[in-house]
Amino acid sequence: MKKRFRSQPGPLAVFYAILVYIFLYLPVAVVIVFSFNTSERNIVFQGFTLSWYKTMFSNSELMWAFRNTLIVAAVSTAVSTVLGTLCAVGMQRFEFKLKKAFNSALYIPIVIPELVFGVAFLAFFSLVHVDMSMATLIISHVTFSMPFVEVTVRSRLSGMDPSIREAAMDLGAGEVHTFFRVILPTISPAVISGAMLALTLSLDDVVVSYFTAGPNSETLPLMIMGMVKKGISPDVNALSTLMILGTFFILFFSTRIQRKLENS
Repeated sequence: MKKRFRSQPGPLAVFYAILVYIFLYLPVAVVIVFSFNTSERNIVFQGFTLSWYKTMFSNSELMWAFRNTLIVAAVSTAVSTVLGTLCAVGMQRFEFKLKKAFNSALYIPIVIPELVFGVAFLAFFSLVHVDMSMATLIISHVTFSMPFVEVTVRSRLSGMDPSIREAAMDLGAGEVHTFFRVILPTISPAVISGAMLALTLSLDDVVVSYFTAGPNSETLPLMIMGMVKKGISPDVNALSTLMILGTFFILFFSTRIQRKLENS
């Protein structure tokens, strides 16, 4: 007699899922709620106001840190996505000496603690006499984001039928033409996923940025970390709320693009 499996989750599974979602999103909800608080202290909600969203734009230090965060995240995401995709294609297709060693080295930024990674970058830049700036911050973000893109894209490549590329080559397509017209459209959902992961890692990074940021390249996470002891002002909550909404919009549109690419 065949065993029948229930297609619907039981009450216990639903209750457990609800608890998990509450644990994940309750802190986010608290930040959003207190961005409308009339009190400057994030302890008790005293009343509703939109004034902090106006005050946020007049806070020059906050806007400067937010600008640096967007620049670092955009540049590092673009560079790490390109490098990670090309690295994944090369590692998947070609066989060469020390390939296993290179493959293992790619996982080092993923598995080592961020503290060790940040200290290593600080020691390296000090050794080569490079002053900390926006450039060093971007280089460090690209370095720890690129392996995540490579792993994501390479997992998609491993399931790709090699005969597709061979058919394109047999029909007269060159290496570059085959990559942009055959391989890239096939792996584009994984490329988008890797880019979103790199963007997320860059936006909320604190540890590595703490060791590699210069005096004029302070990011928003670093600024918020410095405000923790004195208390975070509600205009930071307002900016965080807008960033959360922006993240949801990016996630929504990226998901729709991925579905269109997978169905095409």
